[in-house]
Amino acid sequence: MDNATYVALTRQTGLAREMQVIAHNIANADTTGFRREGVVFSEFVRGLDGPEESLSMALGDTRQIIQTQGALIQTNGTFDLAIEGEGFFLVETPRGERLTRAGTFTPKPAGELVNMDGHRLLDAGGAPIFVPPDAQGIAVARDGTMSADGQPVAEIGLHRPIDPLDLQREAGGLFRVEEGFEPIEAPVIVQGFIEGSNVDPLTEVSRMIAVQRAYEQGQRLLEREDERQRNVIQTLGR
Repeated sequence: MDNATYVALTRQTGLAREMQVIAHNIANADTTGFRREGVVFSEFVRGLDGPEESLSMALGDTRQIIQTQGALIQTNGTFDLAIEGEGFFLVETPRGERLTRAGTFTPKPAGELVNMDGHRLLDAGGAPIFVPPDAQGIAVARDGTMSADGQPVAEIGLHRPIDPLDLQREAGGLFRVEEGFEPIEAPVIVQGFIEGSNVDPLTEVSRMIAVQRAYEQGQRLLEREDERQRNVIQTLGR
């Protein structure tokens, strides 16, 4: 296999990964708090022996979480919370603490506030948030202060990863970080709203068409290169 084939194959592999990412984005266009992904292509350059020029390959092996704001959707739900600007809610899972932008929560009979998968919402200090079961009115201020019948009961904290590129997507709208996270000094939380996905379906479909065309062009290049090599072998074998 010659260098041209290697280069074409690495390009095709990256385009195939990008197609998978785009399809996943489109499938989650209506998922609360979803963050679209993109593929980052890097160039790998290697010097060749002798007078030949260097060999350059494009590698599409890195995914990037796009942090643009999703649209805020009004629900008027008491425990529906949306984030304006940067930051993530912190929830407790059996696998450890995770970050999420999905702000649909529900109080359990004992009072703890949990998300749709039953993971407890944590406050600014990392402790579970409890709502008094007999409270008549729950209000959440924009700074995250939660009050029950006019009395403060908790402070919802927002956090961000120390390394913005450290976010690792998990199921249920969760993100894992390896390098840790830090609190947001001036959080902005809106009660009665949820944040929609930041995926623009029309843009993603346009990207899918462009990637599909690029993949087909690469496939034709591989087919022509294969035909060229066959012709060379047949010619030399006569």
